[in-house]
Amino acid sequence: MTNTETETRAVVVEREVAFPPEKIWRALTQSHLIEEWLMKNDFKPYQGHRFNLSADWGVVDCQVQAVEPNKTLSYTWDTKDLKSVVTWTLTPTNTGTHLRMEQLGFRPDQQQYYQGAQYGWQRFFTNLEQVLARIE
Repeated sequence: MTNTETETRAVVVEREVAFPPEKIWRALTQSHLIEEWLMKNDFKPYQGHRFNLSADWGVVDCQVQAVEPNKTLSYTWDTKDLKSVVTWTLTPTNTGTHLRMEQLGFRPDQQQYYQGAQYGWQRFFTNLEQVLARIE
């Protein structure tokens, strides 16, 4: 039996993008590129590295959990009372890459955060695709 009071929800965004995993990886792991599509940051792609993402509305405290170059990147995403984990998965396809982002950890009482993340990640993905189209 599951307890719906303690179950967490996830926001998942998946897209087929016409770029190789190596190019997407650069946009996910190079600080100056992350700033262009997500937020200001002091990210470094090393397991255990603590970093911040910052925007006009506040700061997100993060820590890198897993790094598998060109395949998987995972980090905590802690802001106010939301404790979650963001995981990126890159899978090569015949036409580019299947890009999947999952943010897991939304409690039932965090509907506002959940809805905000659903909207926000769609916008971030659009920004990411614009950066990918522009960089070498």
